[in-house]
Amino acid sequence: MNREWLEKDFYKELGVSSSATPEEIKKAYRKLARDLHPDKNPGDTKAEERFKAVSEAHSVLSDTDKRKEYDEARRLFASGGFGRGGFSPGGGYSAGGGGGFAGDFNLGDIFGQAAGADGGLGDLFGGLFNRGGATRTSSRPRRGQDVETETTLGFREAAQGVTVPLRMTSPSPCTTCHGSGAKPGTSPRVCPHCNGAGVISRNQGAFGFSEPCEDCRGTGSIIDDPCVDCRGTGIQNRTRTITVRIPPGVRDGQRIRLAGQGEAGLRGAPAGDLYVTVHVSQDKVFGRNGDDLTLVLPVSYAELVLGTTVSVPTLEGRVGVKVPPGTADGRTLRVRGRGVPKRGGGAGDLLVTVKVAVPQQLDDEATEALRAYADAEKAGGFDPRAGWTGA
Repeated sequence: MNREWLEKDFYKELGVSSSATPEEIKKAYRKLARDLHPDKNPGDTKAEERFKAVSEAHSVLSDTDKRKEYDEARRLFASGGFGRGGFSPGGGYSAGGGGGFAGDFNLGDIFGQAAGADGGLGDLFGGLFNRGGATRTSSRPRRGQDVETETTLGFREAAQGVTVPLRMTSPSPCTTCHGSGAKPGTSPRVCPHCNGAGVISRNQGAFGFSEPCEDCRGTGSIIDDPCVDCRGTGIQNRTRTITVRIPPGVRDGQRIRLAGQGEAGLRGAPAGDLYVTVHVSQDKVFGRNGDDLTLVLPVSYAELVLGTTVSVPTLEGRVGVKVPPGTADGRTLRVRGRGVPKRGGGAGDLLVTVKVAVPQQLDDEATEALRAYADAEKAGGFDPRAGWTGA
């Protein structure tokens, strides 16, 4: 467990209660991240520091295991659970000053074995009581956490695909030591005490115990000369810009996974993944129905009656759409292959819905012509409401 956690109130940073649900935490983080993002506050160092603090709080509280460890540690420290006798981080176990086990006795071993290989209480108590926060499984490289961010695209960018730069602040490999944790020019060496295993096995009476190596704190390696910039962790919080290719046809709310672009792993361990949630803004002309594009085409009454060909926009130039004579208002005409590109190749269709545009004013000549047409229409026996009521 990171000792600096105990000095910070991550719930307060996000403005949520300690009983907040994961969804509430996520919602609070997204709002703060949008408001405090460096791109929205250029040159504002306070906003940038706040953004980093919010990002750190989210990285802990959004991870079930980290949050559990953080909550338990804060509860124990707040109640004075450490330093009042009974438990010592690396020493023995005492019960009323009598009996017990001689030598070091690690609570992480008991709870770890009781909980099984999946960790559970072993991970929690091992992280709290072992020196440096090592656990039974800490000898394995710890993969970095996944990171979430958001971006907003225009409708046509999302439909056609686009490459966008994303600026984000997250734990990344230290640029000074390149993630090794050792001062440049030096390298970590294999721990001679555990031979790089990270754990020490020993027998005590009828019991066998495995506990994190105290010399290397369960990492399997020793850094004699730590990097001064990352204090030997191999990780730094830094702001970086990465280029993301958004594929054609992405939908509003869709998440895109970028492998290895998340939080850096400890001392060169694999990085987590980056998940980008895409928001798509509305377009003035186009709508979308799956892979099909939709648009409403204004036409005159005469064009519907007599038929016409109208030039309409698509994602790539314009195309002529034929309106057959006698087309009804509200009819949808289909243009094949002019919609949104599909992931497997090809594209959806363009759906054009015709809608009569009624003039608000007519000059005398047009009015007389329209009245003459109405008379001729009636004389020809046309009744627009024939059969309307079913009678």
